[in-house]
Amino acid sequence: MYCRIFRAIGFAMFLLLFLSPMAISQDVRIRDVIYGRKFGLSMTMDIFKPAGKPNHAAVVFVVSGGWFSSVDSIRPIWCKVFTDRGYTVFAVVHGSNPKFTIPDAIDDLHLATRYIRSKAKEFAIDPGKIGIIGGSAGGHLSLMMGVAGKPPVAGSKNPVEAFPSGANAVACFFPPTDFLNWGEKGVEQLGRGKQGIPNIVAPFDFVLLNQKKNQFEPVEDPEARRAIGRAISPMTHVTKKSAPTLIIHGDADKLVSIQQAEVFVEKMKAAGVVVELDTRKGAAHGWLGMEKDLEKFADWFDKHLLK
Repeated sequence: MYCRIFRAIGFAMFLLLFLSPMAISQDVRIRDVIYGRKFGLSMTMDIFKPAGKPNHAAVVFVVSGGWFSSVDSIRPIWCKVFTDRGYTVFAVVHGSNPKFTIPDAIDDLHLATRYIRSKAKEFAIDPGKIGIIGGSAGGHLSLMMGVAGKPPVAGSKNPVEAFPSGANAVACFFPPTDFLNWGEKGVEQLGRGKQGIPNIVAPFDFVLLNQKKNQFEPVEDPEARRAIGRAISPMTHVTKKSAPTLIIHGDADKLVSIQQAEVFVEKMKAAGVVVELDTRKGAAHGWLGMEKDLEKFADWFDKHLLK
């Protein structure tokens, strides 16, 4: 009887000594943190805090594919690559296709990055060390934060807007970069016509608010649509102040041609910005083992954020 008791006590001690530290060392996930509100809806992000010593830098994970965004698409295993190195990860869910458009999603990322900076002290991060990652549509939104960050908004009623938006370094997979030169010069990708992306039309259903009627109206004028297409293209916004950027893209991608990455990289180099294109031979729009490439993203952020 006593042997059984001592064995039970010994097993309990084993649990206390070995399993408890393992539980304590797990990353902390804070769910559904509200970074803003619009049209009566709460905009949320999940925050992953490193179990080990934080490096006081942040990684924004843009949860987006086809400009569809959902909390169910957050990948904790992707976030862990960065938390293992001490980064705090912010998995941002934006206003989603089909209800919201690409300009809406861009606005949400501006708001989310402002929010993160506004809470930098609380999150124990340096507001000048924010990296951003995403793939496809998420890559597009990541690039927009790297090239088109906005300054603080003076006199805004929203205290979050007292902080700048954007990212300090970018790493992404196969991003759209130029909607007015899609695959080749002069070919538009604005959700219409034979070159439209299959089943991805709603993000391009641009609308403008009619102030007198207090209602949204569709943008049908071709020139007005091109103006929006130009504004949402990362290519449009490249300057010498753009963030250091790494792109990984397959040269057999039929959904988003590698031409999109090539012309963007060329423009970044012309502006004198640090940029790298990792071309994957024979790879399409995604490939097995992509999670291993996140280590390269982390290396990129180590180099450009942890100076």
